[in-house]
Amino acid sequence: MAVMLGMLGVFFLGIIAVLYLTLKKSKSFDDYAVGGRSFGPWLVAMSYVNSWWPGTVFISFAGLSVASGVFGFYGLAYSTLGLAAMYFIASRAWRWGKRYNLVTQPDLLRLRYGSKAVGVVTSIIGVIAILPWVILGMQALATVFSIASGGTWALPVCLIIGLATVLIRQIWTVRMGMRGLVYTDMYQGLVAYVIAAIVCVLLLVAPNSPANWSYLAEIPDQLLFLPGDGDSYGPLYMFSSVFTGVVGALCWPMSFVRIYTANNVKSVKKSTNYAMLIAGGFYALLTIVMLAASHITGVAANPQAGWTTLLENYGGVWLLGLGLTMIFAGSIGHIDGSVQAAGTQIANDIVGSKVELTDAQKTVISKASMMLFIALAAVLAYFTNGMDRLQLLAQISYQAVVQISVPLFLGIFFKFGNKNGALAGMIAGFVVAAGLTIAFPDDIPALGSITGGVVALFVNLLVYVTVSLLTKTPDAERTRVDELFDIARGGSRGTVTVGAAVPGMASVAEGEGVACGTAASVTTCEEAAATAMAENEPEGLAASKVASIATAASSLREAAVASCARSGGAPAEASAS
Repeated sequence: MAVMLGMLGVFFLGIIAVLYLTLKKSKSFDDYAVGGRSFGPWLVAMSYVNSWWPGTVFISFAGLSVASGVFGFYGLAYSTLGLAAMYFIASRAWRWGKRYNLVTQPDLLRLRYGSKAVGVVTSIIGVIAILPWVILGMQALATVFSIASGGTWALPVCLIIGLATVLIRQIWTVRMGMRGLVYTDMYQGLVAYVIAAIVCVLLLVAPNSPANWSYLAEIPDQLLFLPGDGDSYGPLYMFSSVFTGVVGALCWPMSFVRIYTANNVKSVKKSTNYAMLIAGGFYALLTIVMLAASHITGVAANPQAGWTTLLENYGGVWLLGLGLTMIFAGSIGHIDGSVQAAGTQIANDIVGSKVELTDAQKTVISKASMMLFIALAAVLAYFTNGMDRLQLLAQISYQAVVQISVPLFLGIFFKFGNKNGALAGMIAGFVVAAGLTIAFPDDIPALGSITGGVVALFVNLLVYVTVSLLTKTPDAERTRVDELFDIARGGSRGTVTVGAAVPGMASVAEGEGVACGTAASVTTCEEAAATAMAENEPEGLAASKVASIATAASSLREAAVASCARSGGAPAEASAS
């Protein structure tokens, strides 16, 4: 007991030390919510992974591999495919985020559709979907303290201690915002995923390991079948599980906001590649180890405690303590990221949509929302503890969050669709998903075991397309969207404002047209130079662009001087600037 609690205490002190060393007062809400968009690819990648795999991956997902066999690999399938898809949307999302100071996922949808209501609905769905994962995280922390105490602490005590630990950690999350999360995510991720992967390799190759790779040849036949292959599930269950995982992967608020923390587009793209390597490699090794350990009587008898049972059998109290520290690291990292995302969205997108808030007010509301959110999760964690098949909580949350995907994906890649379609589609999809999930928490047998979230997603898509076709999109809105897509491709054409539906260009009097046009062109050149530097293009290409920009700017200034001289306008220096 003393050894395990001591290891947890040392690790937690390490978190506090990292926070003290990196403490920096936020100068704005942008700095608080996305860390000033200042992080490189490895920091962003590990932050992705911390927002992806919670500590319960060692409990509910490891238990799934023991109880259901190769079905456990579905998590590997959807995580790697989801992160791969993130690669393709990241650059567009980052450019819009940088240009228009976006700090949340609803911010982006509000910008794309020119509607505050779209942002509010997106935020509500996101916050609701996050809650089950925080509940799972709190239960994982309670499990850690229960095992570390040798089973002498009752569940309420373990939950209270877990809550107290999170609240102590939240002091710095509340003070530092995303900046503190990103730095501690690296420290926590090294323990939770990198060291865990090393331990998994050791367990597989060590000759005396009870989970040696040779035991994979002895896996019972029933663990080699996927759901729908002759059991009670229909043929669409596996498809639904992976499909909602891949689609939902891009919709999680805590993952999506990581895009905005990167310092440039190149870092965003690199970070998704690195995250695939870390998340996929870790999960694959964990799943293989748990399959190899499925023959152990204690593991098979209690699959959700399989990871800790295995480590105790092989390495005694010290290896068990390390395993508990891994669960603790993954849990506290995921909880922090989830709570921070929920608090930011409540302040920025729900309250902020109704009342004009200053940066200071947003920060205060965000902090208060975080505290209330974590308290609610702790209460619900108590009442759902011991629930069979805990991973169902995670699957249910996916049924909700995938409803954001239709306006998000179509809005990022296609100009088709308007605010009416986005609102109607998300609301219809969420209502259908909620109704079907209440009636069929796992699957719908009559429909080949398809899940309620997939059915709702198709309803969402149908409503989005139909309503967008039936409602006219004004010409001004089309022009605004055209400008957004020009910026997404790396251009600098427009002056779009968030939440507005106005074109970025306006006609001016003929006498001022030349001067205004040349001034705008000079600004465009300057923005192009900034884009070249922000995207960190190869040195030769960037140098070529800068040389061309300098030549163009010189010519434009001369044109501005001539224009002002003809019209008797302001001095040439002022016009050129």
